[in-house]
Amino acid sequence: MRILELPEPHAGRGQVRIKVAAADVNPSDGVYRSGYVKELNPGAFPESDAYVVGWDAAGVIDEVGDDVRPELTVGTDALALVLPQLTRGAQAEYVVAPAESVVRAPRGVAPTAASTLLMNGVTARQALELLEVPPGATVAVIGAAGAVGGFAVQLAKAAGLTVIADASERDRDLVAALGADHLVPRGDGFTDAVLRLRPDGVDGLIDTAQFTAAAGAAVREGGVVATLRPATDAAVDRGVRWRTVDVSKDLGDTGALDQLRDQAESGVLTLRVAATFAPEEAAQAHTLMEAGGVRGRPVLVF
Repeated sequence: MRILELPEPHAGRGQVRIKVAAADVNPSDGVYRSGYVKELNPGAFPESDAYVVGWDAAGVIDEVGDDVRPELTVGTDALALVLPQLTRGAQAEYVVAPAESVVRAPRGVAPTAASTLLMNGVTARQALELLEVPPGATVAVIGAAGAVGGFAVQLAKAAGLTVIADASERDRDLVAALGADHLVPRGDGFTDAVLRLRPDGVDGLIDTAQFTAAAGAAVREGGVVATLRPATDAAVDRGVRWRTVDVSKDLGDTGALDQLRDQAESGVLTLRVAATFAPEEAAQAHTLMEAGGVRGRPVLVF
């Protein structure tokens, strides 16, 4: 990773430009850098000597194109969720984004914290929707202490669900504070602990960490497991269905982004910053993210 001097971008029709104050680092940044996405979809990354990573930007709108919603004006504190391909990633001084992927920032929240909202919030929200469970159902969350897992717990509770969440000893207080109804051990004992609470299995499971077929044993017949990446050994068993989150499908869902912003503003969602870094320290921020065990997100401050 290196600092690049690129031509200054400008907003075109249906776009706004944000002068970025903060941009978080997510696990998907490492996945993109690894070449995994290019293997799945060769057209996603045309050959280039420069790519800018990052999905989330928080800052101030400083340029507005034609045909943009009236609330997106110059000087507005805003968040953007962008698809990082070529030089369009969020970890940059300026980001140009489609207006439908930009919303007002939550009031009273610093840009560093606000930058951790949209990517992780959309991921958790979509995972919950993939479960297709009614209010009153019981869901389980693997990786509940992480950024996406924590949001999944809080969104599930806000939707009227009972939540079983995993936690290591050091994370029990954190996960309990997020609102989980039942805490079970993280790791190998997870499935047995869930089945002791729900002998027939939970109605749905959000797996943000392990991505293995073993998780399916904790889900009832015909239930759903939602993962952030495809489970390498997933198989149809007892009618359990496996579904994978694809954040790119919801980049332009302004209503969903607005709702996540409102939930952060009202305290339904807890925003967590693991550490802050200067742009010149981007490699350190990515190394911290990839080491695992991060509670919150590393954030680059511009």
